[in-house]
Amino acid sequence: MEFNVQKCSRSWKRIPSFIRFEFIKKLFLFYFFLKDYFIFKKEAKKYGIPVRWIERNPQLFDKTQNTNFDPHYLYHPAWAARILKEINPDFHIDISSTLYFCTLVSAFIPVKFFDFRPAKINLSNLISDKADLTNLVFQDNSVKSISCMHTVEHIGLGRYGDPIDVNGDKKAVDELRRVITFGGNLLFVVPIGKSRIIFNAHRIYSYRQILDFFPDFILRDFSLIPDNASEVGLINHADEKTADNQNYACGCFWFVKK
Repeated sequence: MEFNVQKCSRSWKRIPSFIRFEFIKKLFLFYFFLKDYFIFKKEAKKYGIPVRWIERNPQLFDKTQNTNFDPHYLYHPAWAARILKEINPDFHIDISSTLYFCTLVSAFIPVKFFDFRPAKINLSNLISDKADLTNLVFQDNSVKSISCMHTVEHIGLGRYGDPIDVNGDKKAVDELRRVITFGGNLLFVVPIGKSRIIFNAHRIYSYRQILDFFPDFILRDFSLIPDNASEVGLINHADEKTADNQNYACGCFWFVKK
């Protein structure tokens, strides 16, 4: 079969530039993987340690100067854990936040975790069950300590198999307001910035929208994980102007019911 250079060149140019870039990047990184593989194999041979080409799993993107992390999901559980230490409740209820939060906190505080898609977790001090945030089973004014973090912004968008509901987030907020007892604590986290809906991923709220959602609550603390959190980290006691100037930040609200 004749190899047509011009035809291949035209086909290559038709490929979107970002895909071409990713391909070249992976090819470049794979070269270093091969280099490391043969160095390691040669050294292993001296000790009689078998290294087989068939047993490989190239990890091409981990050679970084710093350990990478998602600022939203690193800082907001850390913020919430510090608030819980201050509150020190007899037990805590978490609704659909990241599992890393409830599993770690349960080492110190009994936790009941609920999710639309229940998680099969087997740990002491932790109960995991199913719940619909738009229709919680708890009685009115019955919960003293509850968290719902990076969750409400998804409800009603169908992303996790939940029903399409334009007002799903507001229904969820009303349920949280209903079940928390007077003087009870709510740790509430959502994306903050210029208000908009990114279907079907999430919603982004303004600072004032969130305060308007909870008219019967006192704001004890507002901390912000800004767009540039990788450089500046968590901003404690942030202000409204800074929050609303963000694109896709993370707002951490500690509310207490009046």
